[in-house]
Amino acid sequence: MVLPPHTLSAELMDTMRRYSDAMARELKVTGLMNVQYAIKDGIVYVLEVNPRASRTVPFVSKAIGRPLAKLAAKVMTGKTLKELGFTEEIIPDYWAVKESVFPFNRFHGQDILLSPEMKSTGEVMGLDNDLGIAYAKSQMASGSSLPLEGRVFISVSDAHKEEVAALAKRFSDLGFKLSSTTGTAAVLAKDGLEVESVPKLAEGRPNTLDLLKNNEIHLVINTPSGQTPRADEIKIRTTAVYTNTPIMTTMGSAKAAAEGIAALKQNGYAVKPLQEFL
Repeated sequence: MVLPPHTLSAELMDTMRRYSDAMARELKVTGLMNVQYAIKDGIVYVLEVNPRASRTVPFVSKAIGRPLAKLAAKVMTGKTLKELGFTEEIIPDYWAVKESVFPFNRFHGQDILLSPEMKSTGEVMGLDNDLGIAYAKSQMASGSSLPLEGRVFISVSDAHKEEVAALAKRFSDLGFKLSSTTGTAAVLAKDGLEVESVPKLAEGRPNTLDLLKNNEIHLVINTPSGQTPRADEIKIRTTAVYTNTPIMTTMGSAKAAAEGIAALKQNGYAVKPLQEFL
């Protein structure tokens, strides 16, 4: 999922617009251009830029109601954007969340952590006026619906220990029970949260794998400990996939899941055709 615009400052958004415009002019692109950005510590980095269409094109076309590929093709034949009536940026008054679909359940033992290579086999869209519900819809469409009750298992790396208590409290306030490995459980207990400490896989039973297989865990939050993940982490993540348990491997997606669940519990959701949004 791409960060929603309101999480980025106007300055960062303008920076990306300027970069895109400058690169398109310098490369003399006529038609479509694919740019991938990364933002760290308030600095915008260009990962890659290619003078071609990308899988994002049909997504954006649906989100704004304009056939970008068709317009680009006409521009390549000599038409101008002014002639085509497409000269202003379109910013919808609703949210469009893109979620990738991965075939991890077909590859037993394969860790679900992402790396630079392409692994997704498709993408889905969640649309709604509420960001939380739009995100929840994207999870439903990808086959990983968010639970509205039950138990959340949380195990995060040391890098995320400082922010995990606030996240866990959010789920606790939503009515979920909390389970964690000993390290994360100690952090949560220190902040006054009621949490069940689950032994590591080699320390005893029932462990996390047992709870997943018995459907006693309904959502997994597990951030990797580093580029070389521990064996326990891989087993937990792959077992979550096999048991069809929703799993979040970043703090950002975990927070989005909490907001999605909160929105669903408060307002529910409705479905309507794409055309009614445009």
